Amino acid sequence: MLVLGIETSCDETGIALYDSELGLRGEALYSQIKLHAEYGGVVPELASRDHIRKTLPLIREVMNQAGCKGSDINGVAYTAGPGLAGALLVGGAIGRSLGMAWDVPVIGVHHMEGHLLAPLLEDKKPRFPFIALLVSGGHTQLVTVEGIGSYKVIGESVDDAAGEAFDKVAKMLGLPYPGGPHVAKLAEKGTPGRFTFPRPMTNRPGLDFSFSGLKTYVLNTVMEHTSEGMLNEQTAADIAHAFQEAVVATMVIKCRRALEHTQMQTLVIAGGVSANTRLREELGKMAEQAHGQLYYPELKYCTDNGAMIAFAGCLRLMAGQQDDLGIYARPRWDLESLPPITMSV
Repeated sequence: MLVLGIETSCDETGIALYDSELGLRGEALYSQIKLHAEYGGVVPELASRDHIRKTLPLIREVMNQAGCKGSDINGVAYTAGPGLAGALLVGGAIGRSLGMAWDVPVIGVHHMEGHLLAPLLEDKKPRFPFIALLVSGGHTQLVTVEGIGSYKVIGESVDDAAGEAFDKVAKMLGLPYPGGPHVAKLAEKGTPGRFTFPRPMTNRPGLDFSFSGLKTYVLNTVMEHTSEGMLNEQTAADIAHAFQEAVVATMVIKCRRALEHTQMQTLVIAGGVSANTRLREELGKMAEQAHGQLYYPELKYCTDNGAMIAFAGCLRLMAGQQDDLGIYARPRWDLESLPPITMSV
């Protein structure tokens, strides 16, 4: 089955063709970072307009890449949520229109399920069941995964997600948007031990996260060390290092608890923040100590992309699921509400 995947949930337009027999046949990604950078964050209206401009040209590019025409496509998958309503509607309208024109089934894919299943695109795949740590710009969740669609959220952020905290700390330090990669790069120059920031919600039982207080702690430290409106470059690096260490340590503690609580031995991390090298290193050490295994997608599939949507959509279409003729945009969408499917991957 050959499925066209369309990802337009936020500030990246991702298109891919996934073949159930041959794997990925083609993919393309356009990032709106330059468009939003001057505003210090995503402007929803601008994001929607840019998706309108870029989606169809990228679809043509990917189909040419794969040497495919419309009559070769067996299904269309688009991101139906969570995400920005206007951006989601662009992908939904185009996906539904193409499905009608080509007379093929269409399905709206849950964005976080796309991230969760992205490691299954790798040659070395995790086996069910496993624990998934989903860390993206808007989500930080721990999920037990018994199979495709069999998800239970056992921990999540009660305020800012980890990705949001990285972006806000980057702004405090005068770094460009998006902040995560810039904070991580600056942290490499930091002095270990100069600052020690709290590991939020680790001194109490449970698997939920909270990064709002840590963000405030960073702000107070920045203000304390700012002189005449300037923050010393080395001090900024030291703060970035301490912040990243606090976030990573918090996630490691929570993931260890999740593995112990569920008695599982496989941990999957996915989403934009899973590209953080320090996070991968420390979770890898923890998994090894727990006699378990850590899995994650390659870097280009950590951030938003069309491949994960085409893949997740293909699995559900092959299981016989498809949408009616409606166009669906679900800015908020509970991962646990997805119907399970039974099939080997």
